[in-house]
Amino acid sequence: MRTLLAAATGPPTILLTAALVVVVCFWLLAAAGVTDVGSFDADVDLRAWRMGGVPVTVAFSLLTALAWSLSVGAAVVFAAFALPGPVAGMLHLVAPVGAMLVAWGATCLIVRPLHRLFPDEPGAPVPDHAA
Repeated sequence: MRTLLAAATGPPTILLTAALVVVVCFWLLAAAGVTDVGSFDADVDLRAWRMGGVPVTVAFSLLTALAWSLSVGAAVVFAAFALPGPVAGMLHLVAPVGAMLVAWGATCLIVRPLHRLFPDEPGAPVPDHAA
């Protein structure tokens, strides 16, 4: 448990931990009726990020949760199996970036079937096969 706590609150994973706290607080406010799930939809177009079809809050919440989980998991694995030294230090810095990239790809795959649950949201651009 101590290793997990150290992984979640250690640098650079602490940035994703702070983002996860913001996401949890947002969803608590949404559950209490203080804010709306679609509150940020006018601000961001997710089609350029290949995450269109769901509200921004759903896509970024999913992205944050996946990235945090992967980053903390990688930090725990590095703490358990990595040898101390400059390579291990570099892996600790690169792991959150890799976690974000993997989480982005997974989020893109997960939001596709979720589009049916949010018919009001604009979907991903339809490819033009007329050429």
